[in-house]
Parts: sequence; structure tokens; C-alpha cells
Amino acid sequence: MSERNTTGVPGKVAIVTGASRGIGAAIAERLGRDGFTVVVNYAGNAEAAEALARGIEQAGGRALTAQADVADPAAVRRMFEAAETAFGGVDVVVNNAGIMQLARIADTDDALFDKTVAINLKGTFNMLREAAKRLRDGGRIISISTSVVGTKLETYGVYTATKAAVETLTGVLAKELRGRSITVNAVAPGPVGTELFFHGKSPELVERFAKAVPLERLGTPQDVAAAVSFLAGPDGGWVNGQVLRANGGLV
Repeated sequence: MSERNTTGVPGKVAIVTGASRGIGAAIAERLGRDGFTVVVNYAGNAEAAEALARGIEQAGGRALTAQADVADPAAVRRMFEAAETAFGGVDVVVNNAGIMQLARIADTDDALFDKTVAINLKGTFNMLREAAKRLRDGGRIISISTSVVGTKLETYGVYTATKAAVETLTGVLAKELRGRSITVNAVAPGPVGTELFFHGKSPELVERFAKAVPLERLGTPQDVAAAVSFLAGPDGGWVNGQVLRANGGLV
């Protein structure tokens, strides 16, 4: 873990997984603006994570980077331990790390299935388990799901199955943390205009996705970050065990 800023009064601490780019980066930036010290987790892209941390600092926030493969329980434990050592505890966990490799169920090989489950489901589970043990009372846990759980699009089977499982874990953990004033929720975006989304899609297909939304546009990473900000902040304190579909009315 590499700290980027040692000045200022320590406040609430948020870990954002998979935060080096896309939706995760937007969430980290937003929480930094909200006043959280942000732990920018990344798996392999150290350069992007460091650049994001510098950007948060330049905007007046506080950030540090933490390399950890969320699929590795030991790495997850080390990340929490490092945050606790640096700041005394963790208040918010955002489970954003994930992969989306699409294939029809009949064409899905074991490697694709195992990798998707390892990162999207086991990785989120590893974070939930540590958060349940370590999060300071009054904290927030927010996992990123997908609105494809509702639309059930072809080729998204394994990816969506992992996210449906995350939604179930969200509701169960909210009940298991009774008495600690910790909320556990999920945000389920619709189509969001990220590099990952655009990859391999024709302009016509992108337009079709946009027009499927009643607001007739793709979401932005900032749209998702705003929903996470609400759930992480004081105004979201009465929302618990829920899935917020931030999708422009898609489903």
C-alpha cells in the first residue's frame, strides 16, 4: 500500500476495489470530493491507480493506493490491515472490481466460468467477509451489480449469475449486521459508456443500447458514482438491504 498524502485531519476511510479506471475511478473521485480518505485498490494497473490518487489529492482530497487481487482472501485481509494501520479503521467498502467476459451458456468454457466466479463472486465475498468483521460501526457496504439481472440479456449468463448472487449476499449481510448501524446495499447500473462497454460494439449496437433506456442515453460513470455517494453518505443512512437500479429506467 502506497500512501499519497499524509497531511490533513483523518476522516472516514473508504476502500474502492477495481478503482484504477472506469466506474471505479469515478466512484473513488466522487468519494474523495465528499471528504473520504480513499483507498484506491487495483489488481495490476499501478500507473493508473497512482494517477488517480494524485488527481484526488490535487482536487483537495486524500488518497492512497493498494494493490490486491480481491479473489485472494489473504490479499484482501492485508489490504484491510494496512488501512487500519494507517487510519485506525475502515468506514466504507465499495465492491466494484469485476470482469465481464460474454458468451452464450452453451459456448462458455470452464476457464471463463471459473475466472468470472473467482473475481465477481468470490472476490466480492472476500471483501464482504472482511468488512463484516472489520468495518467500524455506522459504516457502509456498497456492491456494484448490474441491471442485466433484470433484463437477462443473451450471452450475459455467467456474468449476470455472479451479480445475482452478490445481490442475494447483500440482503443477507444487511440482516446479519443488525445492531451495528452498518448498511449493506448494491447499485445495479444499466449500460454505462466506459471503455469496457464500447469494446467490440458497433456504433449501431451502442445506439440500440442507448435508445433502450427511456432517457435515451447511456449512463456515465459519474451517474453511478452519484448513487454510490448517496448510499455512502448521511442521506442514505435509512436505505439498507436494497438494490438501487441506476439505469435511467431500463428495467
